[in-house]
This record gives sequence, structure tokens and C-alpha cells, in this order.
Amino acid sequence: IDNQQCVFYVFILEIRQHSPVEAGKCPKVCSCDSTKLMVTCVGKNLTEIPPTIEEITVKLDLRNNNLQVLPRGAFILTPYLTHLNLQRCNIIKVKEGAFRTLGRLVSLNMAYNKIDVLYQESFDGLSSLKELHLDHNRIEEIQPGAFTQLGFLNMLALTHNQLVYIPNMAFQGLNNIKWLRLSHNSLNNLDLEAFAGLFTLSRLSLDHNELQFFPTQTMTRPPEVTRLDISHNPMTYLGEESVSMAKLTHLYLSHMSLQDLSNQALSRAPLLSHLDLSHNQLRYLEPLSGPEELTSLNLTGNPVYCNCYMRPLREWASVRGVKLLGACAGPPHLSEEPLQAVVPLDLRCRSRGEMLKDEFEKDDESTGSIPPTAKPKQKVKCPVNCDCDVTQHATCEGRGHTKVPRGFPTKTQLLDLRSNHFHYLPANSFPGTSQVVSLHLELCKIHEIEGGAFRGMKNLFYLYLSDNDLTSLDPGTFAGAPELNYLHLEGNRLIQFPGSALAVLPSLFVLHLERNAISKLEPTGLLSSVTPKLQELFLTNNTITAIAKGALDSAFLCTLHLDSNQLTEIPTQALSEAPNLEELNLSQNSIRWVGPNAFKPISHSLKSSLNDTTVQMSRDALAGLGPGLRALTVRGNQLEELPDLSPLTGLQVVGLQDNPLLCDCPLLPLRRWMENVSLEVIATCGHPPEVRGQNVRDVHVFTSCPESSAPPDERVVVAQTPPNVKKPKAMPSLKKHYSE
Repeated sequence: IDNQQCVFYVFILEIRQHSPVEAGKCPKVCSCDSTKLMVTCVGKNLTEIPPTIEEITVKLDLRNNNLQVLPRGAFILTPYLTHLNLQRCNIIKVKEGAFRTLGRLVSLNMAYNKIDVLYQESFDGLSSLKELHLDHNRIEEIQPGAFTQLGFLNMLALTHNQLVYIPNMAFQGLNNIKWLRLSHNSLNNLDLEAFAGLFTLSRLSLDHNELQFFPTQTMTRPPEVTRLDISHNPMTYLGEESVSMAKLTHLYLSHMSLQDLSNQALSRAPLLSHLDLSHNQLRYLEPLSGPEELTSLNLTGNPVYCNCYMRPLREWASVRGVKLLGACAGPPHLSEEPLQAVVPLDLRCRSRGEMLKDEFEKDDESTGSIPPTAKPKQKVKCPVNCDCDVTQHATCEGRGHTKVPRGFPTKTQLLDLRSNHFHYLPANSFPGTSQVVSLHLELCKIHEIEGGAFRGMKNLFYLYLSDNDLTSLDPGTFAGAPELNYLHLEGNRLIQFPGSALAVLPSLFVLHLERNAISKLEPTGLLSSVTPKLQELFLTNNTITAIAKGALDSAFLCTLHLDSNQLTEIPTQALSEAPNLEELNLSQNSIRWVGPNAFKPISHSLKSSLNDTTVQMSRDALAGLGPGLRALTVRGNQLEELPDLSPLTGLQVVGLQDNPLLCDCPLLPLRRWMENVSLEVIATCGHPPEVRGQNVRDVHVFTSCPESSAPPDERVVVAQTPPNVKKPKAMPSLKKHYSE
């Protein structure tokens, strides 16, 4: 990896305190328009809201800055704002009450930031807000009540985030929402009440996600939806009454994997006028029952075979006045003929020999005398006290089962068994489920899983075992599920990294082990041999005190979360064989000492690193970072001196505030560096008392220093061994941070 093209950010600690300052003049780095009551501060590397913005300002543009955290009362001095733009400000977290004084705000743009969780009080106070842009963040969790204060919101954009699951009542409080945009996430599961309470929602965008079946029951909850875009999802079939939406007029189902759909699939969407089925795998289609208002049916990009099986649809479209978009893919004499122009009499089935010949010429498939795509049976069997449907979804959630039910339809792809009382899973617990892709076993009080419990689940891709009572895993636990990519084991009582159990999962990509009791990471769980393709490992909120060298060796590991553990030092040696690590989270540990070369082994790849505890730094703590380092934040620590920053020629953002710097000759290199860079660098003196609180750049004590201070080997930032200090109090978490 070319070091010149890598971005590496070190976040040691940032503590922002808001001190009201008398407003009344245009901030020096901003431009102000008193006529339009607008203030613009774009691309100024600001780390906090300028305190001198006029109170009467109504439009504030703060794009392309470095705010990172919005503290409580961040906009207390500008209560009349109606429009606020915070795009690309590297915002990681919005603290409770950050917007509490902005009761007049109607538009808030926070796109292209690094927010990963929407907390309950994040938007408290925005009682007039109509537009909220949160697209292009890293949001993976919406906490209950996150939007309860946004009663007037019309449009909410959550596109291009990392959402996998929408829980019940996630959008509670959006009493006037018109358009909800959830495109370009990784959604594979929507709870039954995910959109409950959205009584005014008219437009819903769910395109570019991972939904494998149409969420029929979930979509009955928002009663006024007229436009639904669910294209670019991996659905293969729509069964009877799949779409039950009384007000729906426009439905977009393009670019999926649809091979067939029941003629009754839309029978409960009577007002549907536009149906887009383009770019699927449909070979033919029967006349659709239900939508009496249909005027446009788009079949563009489908391999439609124009024979007698298409004649009923063509005649139906002609009688109803439905415009058919698309063209025939065969037979040869009708190839590329527009569907709208084909005469029904031309849609005929010839002899069996002719049909076979045409079909073999097209794709070597034989159709015989039946339609090219056979429909699944509409009636499906299902275990007692469970629900199964033809969309390959089966659920027994919260039904009090003590044993895993048997007899699910063989084509089931999503199996939801969460919130039961299984306690123990014996071998072969899931016979006949070879097509299941996603299996939910959360909150089932499972304390033991016998080897081979998942045997036969050859297509299992997602497995959720979160919030159970597992203390250990048998080496054969996951045997028979070789395609497993995403494994959730968070919220259990595992006391060690389950390396032996993972050895049978060669395709494992993401592993969640948050909220367990793992205290050490030993080389016995070597990632390179156990999970060779693992890219994301989450170990937040364990009790890890040590990481042995070799425990994290992996050529693929890109994301590692070790926050909220009990580490006392940067695990430098353990990361020496993780050459492609990009994201490292070390917040909420007890690290008070950053030693020499702490980040050197991963300096060529690392893009984000965090340690929000009170620390001291070795003179060589940043060795090896050089021009690849773009941002350095060491705010709110106890540093009296700093390492030499002159090698960091690629810095674009610097945060040195809130350190008690000793303004004396050993700090002269920092003073000279500050004078020679174009960045705005804020650093204040903590010692000696006579200059406390003054900017390092403004004090005159350095004029009496010799031209060259002490030699480098004598100018030690702090001792080269960890200081003997008491354990600090825990600092607030700042979770995920910068990326390139």
C-alpha cells in the first residue's frame, strides 16, 4: 500500500467544553451577509462552532470542517436558525441537547459524516424541522425514540448507511413524514412494526438493500404509501397477496432476481397504476388480478418468451389499456419485437419439436409444453404455532417453543425463531432447511449448542445468536454451514475467543463478539488460520486486559473494535501482522501511556484510531507516520510537551487544545512548527503560571531560548517508560471516527 495515498488519523482524546461568548461580530474565518442573515464558514478546519456568530443569523453553512462531536448546547447562541448545513464535518457523535435551542430550524443537513448510532435524544428540540439529511454516514443502529421530537418532519434521508435491521417502532414520532429514504443500506430484515405509526407516509425508498422476500405484513402498517421503490433487492418470487397496500399507485421492482410472480401477487393493491418489473428473470407473465387502475407495466430487460403463454397477458393489456414496455427475447422470428406491437395471434405455441429447437438455441433450456418458469405451490405446510408463506419467510418468534420446530417448507430462506426458550440445541436441529439464508435465534436462552446443530444448512449466510447464555462453543458447533459470512454472538457469556469453533467457517467475513466476558486474546485463536477471510471483528465491551503477539495476525482484517475493555497499552506487537488494518477503535480503555513507535507496524494502512483516555506520550509515539498522517487530535490530555510534529507534512487537521503545555525552551520546536504551517493550530500554555491560558503562538518566553534547544535525545516529551500514575476516571466514549 502506497503510504503517500493512505490517510491515518490518531485520536487520543477530545473533550469539548462550551463556554458562552458574547456574540455580535462576524467570525474572522467566515463570511457574513447581514441582508440575508446568512453566515458561511466552509472549509476552514473549524473544530467548534464559532462563538461570535450574530444571534439573529437564520442560515448557517459549516460544510467541510472538523467538528467531530456536537456538544450539548452547541447552537445556544444562534436560536433563530432556520437552515443549518453540517455536511462533511467529520461528525462522529451528536450529544444529547446539541440542537435543543433550535426550535425554528426547518432544514438540517448532516450528510457525509461519520455518525454510527442515532441516540434517543440526538434531535431533541428540533420541533419545527421539516428536512433531515443523514445520508452517507455509518449509521448501523437507530435507538428507540431517536425521532420522537420531530413531529413536523416531512423528509428523512438515511441512504448510504450500514443499516441491516429495522426494529419495531424505529420511526415513532414522525407524525407528518411524507418521504422516508432507506436506499443503499444492507437491510435484510424488517420487524413487523418497523414502520408502525407512520400514518402520513406517502413515499418509501428501500431500493439497493438485501431483502430476500417482500415484507408483506410490515408494509401494511403505513396505510397511506402511494410510491414504493424496493428495486435492487435479491427477491426471486412474489406469492399470492404479497403486496397488500390499499393506496399504492407506483411500485418499483426492477433489477431484482424475480423468476415468477403469482397472478394474485398484487390482488390487494387496487389502485396500482405503474408497475416496474424491468431487468428481472421473467420468461412470461399471467394477467394480474386486482390492480384495476394499471396503465403501465414495464418488462424491459426480461427474457420474455413470446409464445402462447404470453397471449393472455397481451390480450388483457389491450382490453385494459395497459401499456406494455419491453421486447420479446424469443422465439427468433419475434426477437426484439416490442411487446406493445406484438399481435396476439402471433403469440402461439408450435409443435413440441419447434419449441425445443427455439429454446435450445436461446439458452439450452427445454420448456416442453409448460410455461418456461413453473410457479411454486401457493399453499405451504408449516409447523404448529408458526407462520410460513410463499415468499420463503417462516417465523415462530416469541411463541414459547422449547424445542426447534420441524417441518418448515423446503424453500424457506429466512427463518425467525427469536425469543423462544430452547436452552439447548442438539445435533441436526434444522433438518430440511438447506435453503435457509438467514437464521434468527436471538434471546432464546441458549446455553449449549451440540456439535453439528446446524448441519445441512449449506446456504446459511447470516446467523444471529445474540443475547443468549453461551459460555463456550463446541469445536463442531458450526459444522455443516460452510457459507456462513455474518456471525452474531454478542451479548453472551463467552470467556474466551471461540477460535476452534470458527475453524469450520472458511467464508466468515464479519464476527460480532461484543458484550461477552473475554479477558485475553491468545495466539491459539490465530485469525490467519482459523478465519482466514475475516475482515471485521467487534470485541467492544469485554474485559480484555492483554492481547498476545500473533493473536490478531491476519492479512484481511480491516476493522477492529476493542473499545470499552481494560487495556492499559496500545497493542502494538499484537497488530504487527495485520498489514491492512484500516479502522481501530480503542476508546474507553485505561491507556494512559502511548509508548515509542506505538502505531508504526500499521502506519501504512490505518485510517482511524481512537483512545479517549487521559494519556502521556513518548517522544517517539508517532514514529513512522510521516506524510501519510492527515489528522492529529490530542485534545484534553495531560501533555506538557509534544513529540516533534515536523515529519507530519501531510497534516490537514490538528487538535492540541486543552493540554497543560509547559511553555519553555523544550517547546520551541513546536512553536517554530506552528509558525511554518498554514494550518490553524490552537495550543495554550498551562505552565508557568504567569502565561497560563495564553496561546503558545503569542507568548514571548521563547525569545530568550538559545537558537537550538537541548539535543533531540535530551528533549524528552515525557519519560520513555510509562509514568507511575493513578488510574484515570473514565472519559466519554467517542466511538468510530475518521476515514479517508
